[in-house]
Amino acid sequence: MNSAGIDIGSISTKAAIMNDGVLMGTKVIFTGYNAEMAGKKVLDTVLAELNLPPESIDLVVATGYGRKSMASADKIITEISCHAAGARYLNPRVRSIIDIGGQDSKAILIDENGSVIDFVMNDKCAAGTGRFLEVMAGALEVDLDKFGEISLRAESPSKISSLCTVFAESEVISLISKGESRENIIAGIHESICGRISAMTHRIGIKPPVMMTGGVAKNIGVVRALERIIGTPIEVSMYAQENGAIGAAFLAQNLAAV
Repeated sequence: MNSAGIDIGSISTKAAIMNDGVLMGTKVIFTGYNAEMAGKKVLDTVLAELNLPPESIDLVVATGYGRKSMASADKIITEISCHAAGARYLNPRVRSIIDIGGQDSKAILIDENGSVIDFVMNDKCAAGTGRFLEVMAGALEVDLDKFGEISLRAESPSKISSLCTVFAESEVISLISKGESRENIIAGIHESICGRISAMTHRIGIKPPVMMTGGVAKNIGVVRALERIIGTPIEVSMYAQENGAIGAAFLAQNLAAV
């Protein structure tokens, strides 16, 4: 039995295909201005790469920021449930998930069965999200993909006190004018984000093992800073960005089997 999970985010759209509980393949594309088109495109693309016809998919579950735009989906499930299911599929030992996406961040606590015990979500402000990092990368004129490795060379992370993206950008510009190194500024940006995420995790009482998901999980600087602040190792799967889509595909398998 084949199932598909589609996670339509504000910046990227992800797809995962499963066959009888086995992950067959994933795909990530930019969402762009049309979420519905992105959902269809990513599904068509991953099916083509796997040489599977569309009619071979028994059930499609959509999740993410633009999930309601996926009219062809058989079921719509929240990001919280899908990220919990995805983390559970990738590592059954995981008890806490920290997901940092393009426009929101969330912390999820799950039990030994993968059921959600509690969660907290920041979806009102760009601070602590991928969008925050994009703005900072623009101010520093540095490729966002290089942020992680650059920050690891910092001697003393700069202090970024503002939690507002606009004001934090002004702080960064001021630090640049004072001659502060890019390494220290970027490390300070990471610590600012992680301080906000840490405060969020304390609200639900995060428990190890901890897994980080979302596109920001590919930034080693953020991962290392967050490990220091919360005081526990963080697991990052090679499928961190596709975790929500994998969870959606996994839940689709269960629904199709009913």
